[in-house]
Amino acid sequence: MSRILRVAGAQMGPNQRADDRAAILARMLALLDQAAAAGAKLVVFPELAFTTFFPRWPMDRDDPELLASFETAMPNPAVQPLFDRAKALGVGFYVGYAELTPEGQRFNSAVTVGPDGAILFKYRKIHLPGSDAVKPGQRYQQLEKMYFEYGDMGFPAKRGPAAWGAPVLGMLVCNDRRWPEGWRVLGLQGVELVMVGYNSAAYDPNGGEGESAEVRTFHSTLAAQSNAYMNATWAIAVAKAGVEDGAGLIGGSCIVDPNGMVVAQAKTLGDEVIVADVDFDACRQGKEKMFNFAAHRRPQWYGMITERVGARAPE
Repeated sequence: MSRILRVAGAQMGPNQRADDRAAILARMLALLDQAAAAGAKLVVFPELAFTTFFPRWPMDRDDPELLASFETAMPNPAVQPLFDRAKALGVGFYVGYAELTPEGQRFNSAVTVGPDGAILFKYRKIHLPGSDAVKPGQRYQQLEKMYFEYGDMGFPAKRGPAAWGAPVLGMLVCNDRRWPEGWRVLGLQGVELVMVGYNSAAYDPNGGEGESAEVRTFHSTLAAQSNAYMNATWAIAVAKAGVEDGAGLIGGSCIVDPNGMVVAQAKTLGDEVIVADVDFDACRQGKEKMFNFAAHRRPQWYGMITERVGARAPE
């Protein structure tokens, strides 16, 4: 049985703070249609796809505008058209969103949905960047630690449907892609495709001048390439890009093969679909040879990774 699946990255241009959510959803539906017309059976949307990147704005946690950015259920009436269209097309998708649980917890989350319209699994972002308080004098804030809790589901992997070749799927969200620990946990579950949505600043989010849009795009692509190679997996990383509420976001959405080679990459900072045929059996070379974990890993020497959080130099 063939294990080749055509996948698409649905890069989105900016969602402005004043944009109507129905208009944003209409753009997403158009991207879904375009991907399906190109033969894609799995489409990856960005992090926080339904809204602007609201953590750049200081707001009270009970502000109605902030609360309106969260989804209290997934799906819900506002996003149901995306689920319905995808099911009608026989296409699955990954999408990132802000989650508000019935218990009042708030997470930066993503779900993967199968071609039947049912959610396969969910992930909650673990590596939250930014700060938990407003930094005075900073033009743009990064307040994910103020608005979200750290993810509490670990790094789950899930077997995809037989129609896709039954691949082992994993999810990350934005900053997670820069941390190899999450990729390795997925790799230890035999992951064959890691899906990542991101909203990444095209400037130094800490207020410095040392990072340009070009450098940050390079780092974004590098993270996908290096971690895909070291875990012998396909990766698809998809941006929300362009100038959003006056703040630049990088593009560079890409599809990377298990050798770390970029096989498709976005060329714009707007709504754009990239497509590639993913052969899951291409993961075997790396998994059985260079990165044969069972043969070569020595976890008895890796204890410091979980025992220590910050770096501490020897005396």
